[in-house]
Amino acid sequence: MRIERAEWDGKEAPAFAGRLRALAPADDAVTADVARIVESVRTGGDAGLREVAERLDEAVPESFRVDPEAVAAAPGLLEPEVRDAMRVAANNIEAVARAELEVRMRPATSDLPEGQRVEVRDEPIATAGVYAPGGRAAYPSSVLMCCIPARVAGVARICVASPPGAAGRPNAGVLAACVLAGVDEVYAMGGAQAIAALAFGTETIDPVDLIAGPGNRYVTEAKRSVWGKVGIDGFAGPTELMVVADGMANPEWIALDLCAQGEHGDDSPLIVASADLALLDRIAELVSELVPDRPSVADTTLVLVYTRGLEQALTLADAVAPEHLELAFEGADETVARARVAGCVFVGAGGAAAFGDYAAGSNHVLPTGGAARFGGPLGPGTFRRRTSVVTLPSASASALAGHVAALARVEGFPVHGESAQARARG
Repeated sequence: MRIERAEWDGKEAPAFAGRLRALAPADDAVTADVARIVESVRTGGDAGLREVAERLDEAVPESFRVDPEAVAAAPGLLEPEVRDAMRVAANNIEAVARAELEVRMRPATSDLPEGQRVEVRDEPIATAGVYAPGGRAAYPSSVLMCCIPARVAGVARICVASPPGAAGRPNAGVLAACVLAGVDEVYAMGGAQAIAALAFGTETIDPVDLIAGPGNRYVTEAKRSVWGKVGIDGFAGPTELMVVADGMANPEWIALDLCAQGEHGDDSPLIVASADLALLDRIAELVSELVPDRPSVADTTLVLVYTRGLEQALTLADAVAPEHLELAFEGADETVARARVAGCVFVGAGGAAAFGDYAAGSNHVLPTGGAARFGGPLGPGTFRRRTSVVTLPSASASALAGHVAALARVEGFPVHGESAQARARG
């Protein structure tokens, strides 16, 4: 792991945050490659899917649809402790999703002064496709994180796409997670071609309304390219972790947290901000000791930032707007966490980001690259659409028609005014 040192004087937080994010290696441009893959599947359907997989030297299953009986049998292939852990995670994810949906479903109806009523209805989308990565490793946790909120949201049809292994179907853990999430429509396909198939459909695969789930830069670029044809949950970049700590924090735990997030790849930026130089020095020592014995930790970049006080470190964290933010300092509580700008905030000594990645119940599909400034975790709201319903009695039309005509005239649309005034005349 590459360790960088930095000191921030408290000035121009957005610019300094941008420089911190830029220390992570930039993705190679894949736009042209992804465009060719998407077009091959859009025009070629199943044959295009096979051609792309063969060209990329990937496994090509006999059937893209995984036999539902094979899906149903998958939990029995897992070790009991893994199966039990999945159930705990699934129950917690569902509990949080149901609580979130309950808040979202509160009525949003306004009776306005002119007598009209405007109701904003919240309804589930009809179909959702979930992508579960399967490159260096399989991610059953991502199946749970995406499919359970979709089911809680009321989506009628949920399907999962995940790359096939040597047996011609996705990893048994992924299939078992599908069973726990109540999904039996699973396709053995991966990469940008899977995103294209979900968006446009093929002879075997019906298209969906929205695609969710993390993936590599090819998957992310494919989601970007089909956005508009379908909805997407967001553009998930490399995993990020920022820690704000003081001298009371446990450096051994923080070092392990950093190494844990470093398992996601060499493009995962890691940052610790503290006013305690001794803590930063100790974290650097511990990380250097831990990494050689942990081959799963990639050669990513860790930046240790010395700040002039805790408040300055928190200001920097808000400017970075990281995917994961750990608050490891004396007095850290939910009140301090509530004002932070981050995808997910972990409070106090026990708040390791690894809990959120798997079993705490929070969602691990989170905004990255500073997108926490305007985005948030995946949840049931991702899979619901909003519709405004306007009811105008004749008296309301009469009261509003003149205002509509005046505004429409200013914008150069006089017929809008005529349309409104016709209702006013009855």
